Amino acid sequence: MQRRILIKLLAGLGAAALFAAQAAQAQETHLKVGVTAGPHAQIFEVVKKVAAKDGLNIKVVEFSDYVQPNAALASGDLDVNSYQHQPYLDAQVKDRGYKLVSVAKTVIYPMGVYSKKVKSLADVAPGSRVSLPNDPTNGGRALLLLQKHGLVKLRADAGLKATPLDVVDNPKKLKFVELDAAQLPRSLDDVAVAVINTNFAMEAGLQPKRDAIAIEEANGPYANVLVVREQDKSKPWVAKLVKAYHSPEVKAFIETQFKGSVVAAW
Repeated sequence: MQRRILIKLLAGLGAAALFAAQAAQAQETHLKVGVTAGPHAQIFEVVKKVAAKDGLNIKVVEFSDYVQPNAALASGDLDVNSYQHQPYLDAQVKDRGYKLVSVAKTVIYPMGVYSKKVKSLADVAPGSRVSLPNDPTNGGRALLLLQKHGLVKLRADAGLKATPLDVVDNPKKLKFVELDAAQLPRSLDDVAVAVINTNFAMEAGLQPKRDAIAIEEANGPYANVLVVREQDKSKPWVAKLVKAYHSPEVKAFIETQFKGSVVAAW
């Protein structure tokens, strides 16, 4: 008799455990997050572990350029992306009509100037070639950095979207080569200097604090952001994802892993 009761009790406990597991699985939210290779991808692997505690099952999808992650998000192939700063997102929304919004700041990557040929910007010879990102906001960002160090002067109203056409003074007659941002590290053999986004510089084995001959200040307007479709911005999983990204675990990883080359923006 007691054995039968024990068997029924164990069966009941097993059924309850199974039900609890099924209920937990049913509450789990599956997300596809687009990132660029390098620090964004590394950080999101930590975010993924933290978010799992709150029922988010994240698949990280890596991209090698700046164009596809927004296109994939807008088309519904992704739920979130994490790779761009706010000025770039604003330009993409304006130019392509994407209904995308930022929901949180993530990190700042100070842009740097790199060279295999000179040790300082003062050593850049007249007529030298300088490679820049070819997208509007990062290209403007690069030119503003060069202006800060006296290599060029831009029109006063050029703003964050400055292009080589906005250069009004170029005393060294520099020749600008505009390339996809991901290709800039490869251009170092062919140009005097290259202005490279930190994530692509690090992916190529360059350390901004060690290798850059000039670098942005970390408190500029280029904080990166988490981006979702407008229709999703108020969904519960968004708040959970932001909470995971802004967790102490993620901040500690950024500080220890990147040692100031990538800085938390929250």
